[in-house]
Amino acid sequence: MNFFIADNNESVVSMLTDIIEDYDIGKVINTSRSLEYITYEALLIKKIDILIMDLLTPAQSGLETIKSLKNPFKGKIIVISQISDKEVIGKAYSLGIEYYIIKPINKLEFINIIEKVSNNIRLQKSINDIKNILSLMDADKKVKKTESFSEEDNIMLSGEFILTELGILGENGSKDLLDILICIHNELNPTLNDFPPLKNIFLKLAEKKLSKSAPQVEIKKEIKASEQRVRRAIAQSMTHLASLGLIDYSNQKFEEYSSKFFDFSEIRKKMLELEDAVIPTKSHVRVNMRKFIKVLYMESLKKYN
Repeated sequence: MNFFIADNNESVVSMLTDIIEDYDIGKVINTSRSLEYITYEALLIKKIDILIMDLLTPAQSGLETIKSLKNPFKGKIIVISQISDKEVIGKAYSLGIEYYIIKPINKLEFINIIEKVSNNIRLQKSINDIKNILSLMDADKKVKKTESFSEEDNIMLSGEFILTELGILGENGSKDLLDILICIHNELNPTLNDFPPLKNIFLKLAEKKLSKSAPQVEIKKEIKASEQRVRRAIAQSMTHLASLGLIDYSNQKFEEYSSKFFDFSEIRKKMLELEDAVIPTKSHVRVNMRKFIKVLYMESLKKYN
């Protein structure tokens, strides 16, 4: 990944550069203390994948810079700023930024965010490559293509992309969800109106991991552990989407995924919890695990078809 960092504080630029390069996340191609020199042409020539920028730099407004870049620039924009005003943050998200990080910067949060954004870019490129190749082939050649890129590979790529969009790729439980996609496709052969029960899905998953000959005690133990990991991951995804909706109700990801993967009444409850800034001892928000898995599978099929 190629990075461009724009911040009028040299110590911030130096710190972020060290993190990106020391952790082998990418390479910082260029830095600037002002936004006025950041143009689409400059980013294109330097092949920038991710622009990290402050809103408060001399000579030019950060929001104006984002607005001027977002249409032609195909990379991702991450904002780092000491401005915590919700209206400003919402405006930045509405202009198409990927993340908004409030200063002072937490190192672990920063690493987590740029790794997620980098993975998102790689996955999108992979999916686009597959789609471009498929678009060049006629119906007869698609059979040969399937031999090179199996449906399993395509579903996995699509699933990874969607989990990245939902903010949980790489989190505990995301691997279970990807394994579930493959298990459903290869062994359960579902249809939209005849989707398998959760108990069948988790049983197949446990048997695949431990083998069918494993003791029933171990299989039941694995089923329970897997269910818990998946439930937590789904709950985390709901929190991620609710947070986006709370900042900006017209956020593209919030609009596209919230009501598709969750019951909107439950999303609304989660938004109210977050708005109150109080973590209840027991959340009253209900997670519909079967709906989430069904939609994830159907959307993964749709992504590569």
